[in-house]
Amino acid sequence: MSDRAFVDSNVLVYAHDRGAGAKREQAVALLERLWQQRSGVLSTQVIQEFYVNVRRKAANPVPLREARKLVNDYLVWETVVNDGRAILGALEIEDRYRISFWDSLIVQAANTAGVDTLYSEDLSHGQKYGMVEVINPFLN
Repeated sequence: MSDRAFVDSNVLVYAHDRGAGAKREQAVALLERLWQQRSGVLSTQVIQEFYVNVRRKAANPVPLREARKLVNDYLVWETVVNDGRAILGALEIEDRYRISFWDSLIVQAANTAGVDTLYSEDLSHGQKYGMVEVINPFLN
C-alpha cells in the first residue's frame, strides 16, 4: 500500500484554470495536500497534456512563462517516464478494460509507480485497474 497518489492532467488543469469555478477550488485543495505530503506522482504524458491544455484549452489560458514555471515545479514530483514497456503495458490495459489508449497509458504509469490511488475525472470513479483505484475528486 502506498501513501503516494497519481494525478491525471485534468486535475492539474482545473487547479490552474481561473475559469474552472468549484472544480478549481477542489483541485487546488487536493494538490496542496499532495504538495505538503510530498506524495504526488505524475507521468511524462500528464505533464505534456497539462502544458498544452493550460496554454490552449483552459477557459483562461495560462501565460507562457507561468506555464513553463508550473511544468518546472511539477517536475519535482515523482515522474514516471513512458518507455516502450509502458506502451506495451498500456496496450494490454486497453484491451482488457476497453478504455482508450491514452487513459490506458495513465493507468499503466500509475501501476508502474506502485500507487493505490489515481485521481482523475476521465476514468470511472471507484474502478480498479489492478491495484490502482480511480478516485474522481470532483464528485462531492
